[in-house]
Amino acid sequence: MVLSRFWLVIFISSIVFVVFSLFSGDSYTIDHILNGKKDDPILVSEKFVEQLPAIIKDSIIKAPDQTMIVDLDTNNADTTYVFKNKTVKIYSGVQKSDGLLATCKSSLVDIIIPLIAYLAFFCGLMELLIISGVSGKLAKVLSPVFVKVFPSIPKNHPSISYMTLNFAANFLGLDSAATPFGLKAMESLQELNPDKDRASDAQIMFLCLHASGLTLIATSIIGYRAAAGSSNPADVMLPCIITSFIGTIAAFIIVGIKQKINFKSASLVLGLITLIGAIIGLLLYVNQLDLIGKNYFTSNLSGLILLAIIGFTLIYAFRKEKLFAEAQTTVFDAFVVGANNGVKTGVTIFPYVLGMLAAISLFRNSGLFDIISNGLAFLFSNLGVNKQIIDALPVALLRPFSSAGSRGFLIDSMNTFGADSLTGRLSSIFQCSAESTFYVIAVYFGSVNIKNTRYALGTMLIIDVICVITAIFVATWFF
Repeated sequence: MVLSRFWLVIFISSIVFVVFSLFSGDSYTIDHILNGKKDDPILVSEKFVEQLPAIIKDSIIKAPDQTMIVDLDTNNADTTYVFKNKTVKIYSGVQKSDGLLATCKSSLVDIIIPLIAYLAFFCGLMELLIISGVSGKLAKVLSPVFVKVFPSIPKNHPSISYMTLNFAANFLGLDSAATPFGLKAMESLQELNPDKDRASDAQIMFLCLHASGLTLIATSIIGYRAAAGSSNPADVMLPCIITSFIGTIAAFIIVGIKQKINFKSASLVLGLITLIGAIIGLLLYVNQLDLIGKNYFTSNLSGLILLAIIGFTLIYAFRKEKLFAEAQTTVFDAFVVGANNGVKTGVTIFPYVLGMLAAISLFRNSGLFDIISNGLAFLFSNLGVNKQIIDALPVALLRPFSSAGSRGFLIDSMNTFGADSLTGRLSSIFQCSAESTFYVIAVYFGSVNIKNTRYALGTMLIIDVICVITAIFVATWFF
């Protein structure tokens, strides 16, 4: 319900602002808001040739009734004049994201279709893990810890293995695998949910832990930094781990207090110590590598682990063919059944994703986001906050709404200020410190048709704020 109200507020406030800007003269056209595409120039006005300065008029009048681009504005290098049929259209700046209608198209082509493909493949693998008995064994091993974190889940329940695989995939930067495992976990938890329209405690705890984004190998961030010319692309690894770890602990404590979790449980403490030990051990190993070694290790570890998971699943499934025969199927047929279920899940969540992305597109292109962002930047600058930190804030502000949008700001900040500047590094930490809150809620709760998300959204936004504050302190401390 909270998400529904927020969605309506975003849509209505953006529409009101667009209409006000048009009739107050602050905007010339709203076509780019509806039909524009990312990185397209924005039409800001149209004038007759006679109304232009002489230097521009003389340059374009030589080509009557033809389109001609002239870039003569020394004050704004982004300003472009296009002359055709006695008038000149003036473009300035570029569009930060696709317009509303373009988003509807791109969300299907660029997001849902790839997501359905990932879901089909990994849900097929999950079906093999279920029939071969691997998921049951994994759940049995991890039950002592998970029943303390999720007291409403029965011991050895299949959802434990799905959540484990989701956390592991996130931990290793395997985004393509994390979502299918996570959706399978939500589906399994929904079977235990007595109120199918209302999020259960277990679902909220799982989603908040997932959204906190605990990541050990930020593969994509390292790749962006390398492309931007960083001298040491992997130098943000430790700050990313610290920030996301604190976010995860904060998520566990906040939701745990709400759900009255027993924090003194021995198995829970042992599990936490094991996790911290694994992080420290890997960091110590990576830290003793040289630059080439770090880049090689971080770029290959996640991929090798993913291949190992796939290989293990297939080999173990073929070794347990008797179990598949008892289930009156074959290994390949079982994979196809799981893949079909993945496709159905993708189709189910499409409307939820579309609605959220459309609202975010309108919010960004209306100019409302820029006003809020600039307002916060002005506030922080008056409070004496370092300008390099302020320049990185757009990534943090947009991250809860759109991973792709914040990634665009990340790349722009590194290109503008340098990949190894405080702004570039802090932007990188912001990008990898948490998931896209509204996208995650739409996808995960939408997959099981949850209408009432209870306190999930508020908690996840608090975690986002904690991650932002932590990232600023950690980046300042390290760099």
